[in-house]
Amino acid sequence: MAGHREEEPVYEIAVAVPKRRGKEGDESEDCVEVLVDEFRKVGLITERVVGIADEFIKLAAPLEILGRTAAELRMRKPTHIGMDLQFEWDDVNAFVRQPDGSLFSWCERFHFYRHLIYGIVNKSQSDVILKWDAEEIHWEPGEPLLQRLESENIVKQVFPIHVETKRKELLRSWALNWLDFTKQPIDDIYSYFGTKIAVYFAFLGMYTRWMLFPAGLGLISQLIDFGPFQLLVLPIFFVSITLWAVVFFQFWKRKNSALLTSWQISYSVGADPGYDLGYQLSGKEWSSVQSPVELAVKEGQDRRKDEEKFQREEWFGAFLRVRNDAIVILSIICLQLPFELAYAHLYEVVGSDVIKFGLTAIYLFLIQHFTRIGGKVSVQLINHEKNVSREYRADSLVYKVFGLYFMQSYIGLFYHALLHRNFMTLRQVLIQRLIISEVLENLWENSLPYLKYSYKKHKVRKKKRGEKGSTKGRIQFASRVEKEYLKPSYSASIGEELEDGLFDDFLELALQFGMIMMFACAFPLAFAFAALNNITEIRTDALKLLVMMKRPDPRAAVTIGAWLNIFQFLIVMSICTNSALLVCLYDQEGKWKIEPGLAAILVMEHVLLLIKFGVSHFVPEEPAWVRANRVKNATQAQDVCSRQLLRKISAGGKLSHEATKDD
Repeated sequence: MAGHREEEPVYEIAVAVPKRRGKEGDESEDCVEVLVDEFRKVGLITERVVGIADEFIKLAAPLEILGRTAAELRMRKPTHIGMDLQFEWDDVNAFVRQPDGSLFSWCERFHFYRHLIYGIVNKSQSDVILKWDAEEIHWEPGEPLLQRLESENIVKQVFPIHVETKRKELLRSWALNWLDFTKQPIDDIYSYFGTKIAVYFAFLGMYTRWMLFPAGLGLISQLIDFGPFQLLVLPIFFVSITLWAVVFFQFWKRKNSALLTSWQISYSVGADPGYDLGYQLSGKEWSSVQSPVELAVKEGQDRRKDEEKFQREEWFGAFLRVRNDAIVILSIICLQLPFELAYAHLYEVVGSDVIKFGLTAIYLFLIQHFTRIGGKVSVQLINHEKNVSREYRADSLVYKVFGLYFMQSYIGLFYHALLHRNFMTLRQVLIQRLIISEVLENLWENSLPYLKYSYKKHKVRKKKRGEKGSTKGRIQFASRVEKEYLKPSYSASIGEELEDGLFDDFLELALQFGMIMMFACAFPLAFAFAALNNITEIRTDALKLLVMMKRPDPRAAVTIGAWLNIFQFLIVMSICTNSALLVCLYDQEGKWKIEPGLAAILVMEHVLLLIKFGVSHFVPEEPAWVRANRVKNATQAQDVCSRQLLRKISAGGKLSHEATKDD
């Protein structure tokens, strides 16, 4: 097509197959040769790379192939007039481009690649005989070729690969850029990794910047002696950090909506953004619809049956979710609660600080293992729930697993704070938890991928040396695609069925937020520890994605989802727990009399709860320019539709008038 210049192919997908063991020209290579030929027939550009143990087929798609695939999938994209219209390759200039200038986002391109390579089917009327390693494989009519080869373990894996020029640019401007410790190229992250990862890093960066306020306030409250006003320091600090948290999350919603608008993303619950999952009428079919009333009557005939069916499925799904939640809660009460209380009691009776520190380390190690087992059980329970979409399933998993970790992380702290009312012990436990769970957890999560990668390379070298006729020198991995293949995937610790590695990163942030917020009055310096940790977390997570892991599959989630509800829940919990901590500090003798100080604390708690639920009405979730842009787009869309409808009515009236005149 004129106006589209040819560019160098950018390889973004790789297919790993076993290294051929037959001689050149042998029939055992026919299977992979057919696969490569089929890739080329659908318009993909291929490059074959021979590694030490496996062979790799790198794939690139010309822009025209991507555009025609988008049109085939009836994908909807925003246009320059503000409307989301079905994509047409011949009208490509009418559609808005991405922040990096590309026509399609990485999430869209990944979707197109999967449609192209998994859409290769046997179009003949009989089986096609494929050969591999002296074995015959029957490719049945209508069967996807790639799925067939995956079932035979001929195709080992299909995975995204890094684009080296863009990866190095992100390393320079993001992962290794320590000059501005919270600034990040969010648009570039979105273009390279997709929406979900970009939203996570936008949230982490904003959270870290806002954390500097309570961190500074905590330092002031701990290091400066205010004399006779010292008793007022903790209540003022408590009120300040509560207001800070409430306002932060309201402004995060504004930031999130602004990002989606700048990325030209509109979405609806249960559907991936940009994809039309329904049936669309063509212009001819639309003109043939004579009577909307008749259509409504026809559609309404089975409406009652459909409503009854949907209601049954809705209530049955709700029953399954309640049942599974009850299983998780009972397992926490029966199995985890006694273990948590036993640890908290031992911590109280042990005298040596060294033994206490070791006890905390052993406890955190064991409980992490047990909780991950509980998380895997939660995944199995969710597989039997009737959730309407992948996002609902992921949210259900978040709530269940966070319930397990909530008990694991906080029950011991509640024990020290509210039952023993020992603030020195509580402060000591908080320090140890922050050091162990933050510092050592970061070291572990960043060293584990490297250990896995090194072990896989060792296995490949060992296998190669065991082959007949192999060299005895050091075996080097020359191809970058083979190195990426050996790297671990960016997946959740409880499994990759529903969630990627962001599940663990968000879980770590939520647990940190709960610890520093719910026990803020006991240890205000915790905010300073958290701020330093998050500054490091931004860079280490970036390095993990760019260097230590495979390039993740893009996810279409455009908000932080269920995690926002968890953060809001933790704010409410922090108001209650900090009020109880202040009561314990004020009422040292435990008389619990309603005196002025206690009354003031109770009134303050209720006022903060009202503020928590009232701020959302005063701070809009969308900036004014986002609302104005949406209204402008809606107005433009209405004007265009009105003009088209008027032209159609005018043309129909003219034809009717001419027909009457002829009669």
